[in-house]
Amino acid sequence: QVQLVESGGGLVQAGGSLRLSCAASGIIFRVNVMGWYRQAPGKQRELVATMASSESTNYAESVKGRFTISRDNAKSTVYLQMDSLKPEDTAVYYCNLVPYLDYWGKGTLVTISS
Repeated sequence: QVQLVESGGGLVQAGGSLRLSCAASGIIFRVNVMGWYRQAPGKQRELVATMASSESTNYAESVKGRFTISRDNAKSTVYLQMDSLKPEDTAVYYCNLVPYLDYWGKGTLVTISS
């Protein structure tokens, strides 16, 4: 069965950096478009970054120039490097396919203090 396990979240000050990881299993990772999503308190889940099997990427305007998505197909892992973090980046971050599966992992909490 599908498993998505996110890690790497934490509490950092504004301007800091974090690197998130997501290990996937139960899917043919290398052929899928992978994405990072986030859900802030009281808000809907949003897609912030995607990476296709061709390694082409797309970013939400709110994170463009600050976040970088990458993938390691040999490890079935997708990463999100987050720099110049802002308090509004505070959210639970999830990885999933694009479009997403009904299954979601537990996510990893990112908290940015001002």
